[in-house]
Amino acid sequence: MLNKKSVDDINVKGQRVLVRCDFNVPLQDGKITDENRLVAALPTIKKLIADGGKVILCSHLGKPKGEPKPELSLAPVAKRLSELLGQEVKFAADPEVVGPNAKAAVADMKDGDVILLENTRYRKEETKNGEEFSKELASLADVFVDDAFGTAHRAHCSNVGVTQYVKTSVVGYLMQKEIDFLGNAVNNPERPFVAILGGSKVSSKISVINNLLDKVDVLIIGGGMCFTFAKAQGQEIGKSLVEDDYLDYAKEMIEKAKEKCVKLLLPVDTVAAKEFSNDAPYRVVEGDLAADEIGLDIGPKTQKLYADAVKDAKTVVWNGPMGVFEMSNFAAGTIAVAKALAEIDGTTIIGGGDSAAAVNILGFGDKMTHISTGGGASLEFLEGKELPGVAAANDK
Repeated sequence: MLNKKSVDDINVKGQRVLVRCDFNVPLQDGKITDENRLVAALPTIKKLIADGGKVILCSHLGKPKGEPKPELSLAPVAKRLSELLGQEVKFAADPEVVGPNAKAAVADMKDGDVILLENTRYRKEETKNGEEFSKELASLADVFVDDAFGTAHRAHCSNVGVTQYVKTSVVGYLMQKEIDFLGNAVNNPERPFVAILGGSKVSSKISVINNLLDKVDVLIIGGGMCFTFAKAQGQEIGKSLVEDDYLDYAKEMIEKAKEKCVKLLLPVDTVAAKEFSNDAPYRVVEGDLAADEIGLDIGPKTQKLYADAVKDAKTVVWNGPMGVFEMSNFAAGTIAVAKALAEIDGTTIIGGGDSAAAVNILGFGDKMTHISTGGGASLEFLEGKELPGVAAANDK
């Protein structure tokens, strides 16, 4: 699954190269408010331009659900990409994506030219991996490059279907980086290997916990999901988030950790309040919470426990914040973990989603070895699943 041909393995001189990027960026009044995904795509695009390819970019944006919506057009992306690349990125404004404008623009391309197609999700077939739209996309290209890890866990026309009708399908630099870091972390980690899982729900990370217990030396649990584990052990958790359907599962995972000799760390103290509000009075609780209290962050003793646990780690994967980090009074646990990871002498991999947002918002992004661009995709990678968007690329 992991040994895929990349843009370094092919000759694209004079070839039409369709590149699936992840340009699903936030827009406000037609302006891009966070261009990290555009910047992340540049190395692959520049490589293909330099090698004389005719570069045709495509991506989804938001959820138009098969209907052309002007506010979800990729036109602003074409404009900003032109500025970032220092050359025109021609925008093919076709509601049907592969329409007259796109076909004419591709026909007129010279080596090194770049065009951007309209939002692939303007077509309802996109998310259903429909044959017709897959063939239309493929008709524009001689070579396909998938550089959108954020959608790799979904089988759509623009990342999987198209590969059935194009002879050569490879991965771009961004996708290769994700495969290398996440793949090596899970399958060939330098030890000690520590995984930190947070976020709100155990149910969303069932397979991740189960898979990682077969691989890690230490598993750290924080965030709202820790209260399901706490209740499973007989602790009073007040009004904290809990999934009663997963209490038995939590008990099973605690037992599995013992069997596998994995150190499973759960919070020893909690920052609790009576309301889900940054302005609510709060206290640090060791042990049982009062019936009217909600746990909103890990406490100072747990922060030290977790920081000490990662101090000598050589590989750390972190997915999910330790508390309600969006509220300043309940961000200390997430900050403490981010700070601890920033200081270790090892590989630190942040698994996308809220944890990626947290380290960037808190100012630790540049201290991490790798921040994944795919929340759902990175989770499924950590579960040990084969991702359709990765599997569809040609093997070496």
